[in-house]
Amino acid sequence: MSYDKTIVFFDLETTGLDTGVCDLIQLSAISGNSVFNAYTLPRRPISSSAAEVTGCTVKDGQLFVRGTPVRTVPVSDALTSFIAFLRSFRRPVLLAAHNARLFDAPVLIRVLQQFHLLQEFQQVVTGFLDTFLLSKNVYRGLGSYSQGNLVRHFLGETYDAHNAEEDARMLQKLFNAWNPGSRDISRFIYRTYQV
Repeated sequence: MSYDKTIVFFDLETTGLDTGVCDLIQLSAISGNSVFNAYTLPRRPISSSAAEVTGCTVKDGQLFVRGTPVRTVPVSDALTSFIAFLRSFRRPVLLAAHNARLFDAPVLIRVLQQFHLLQEFQQVVTGFLDTFLLSKNVYRGLGSYSQGNLVRHFLGETYDAHNAEEDARMLQKLFNAWNPGSRDISRFIYRTYQV
């Protein structure tokens, strides 16, 4: 990578698209070969559209992904473990997500605030990089800037989209293929920690 920060690619799966109220279902991140992945049991019902795209359902207090039960941890434990994972990299850490500005970052910041972990998070993370905005501005003229379409276009691959771990893994692979310069990266970084 041509950038001087440690970039950690992350993704969330949630109970819906309302950033003000949705619960986390899955939080995943990757940098190099280091991977973080945690599932949480949501308090809110999973919307039918979220269940359709993620394959996540809850039955009798158990989270299932495409019909298979998965181990969950309390949200506070997932967040604390995530911060510890981020601390394992040399600083500064930059978190990158596809649509970070409008979705992933606001949800993550809100949940961190709920559990009084935002200050601890801010000691580790210097900001967010939105790869959706990066791709839309650097690679103009594509029909769609969805991550799945970009992976098909630039890598000639398909993958299990809407699984946070696979989304983060493929975003890292896509970003490495792009190999954007630090000037392009800097244009799409922001440090907003308020929701």
